[in-house]
Amino acid sequence: MSKQKKWEMSPEALNLVAERFKILAEPLRLRILQALEDGERSVTEITAVVESTQPNVSKHLKTLQDAGLLARRQEGNTVFYAIADESVFALCDVVCASLKARLATQSAIFKG
Repeated sequence: MSKQKKWEMSPEALNLVAERFKILAEPLRLRILQALEDGERSVTEITAVVESTQPNVSKHLKTLQDAGLLARRQEGNTVFYAIADESVFALCDVVCASLKARLATQSAIFKG
């Protein structure tokens, strides 16, 4: 009898998962998500927080919005973004905890 896998996906579903990881593989996008963790911000505010140019930030905001991670709202000439999919933070928590444990183990080697 074969063991049931925890999750099994079709090739199409796996492509969607891989695409999500690709979206999150860009450090500036992670910084943008981090900047929005406490709530909605304007493009100008996000640009200042992540210390990048407005065109570059806008490009990444569009990518994150297209992926369903961000929501966009316009008020006059000002565009605001907010987190639309809070699960992105749970994923980041898992990755960060794993990296922290791995780095702590590696660091212990040098304390010896």
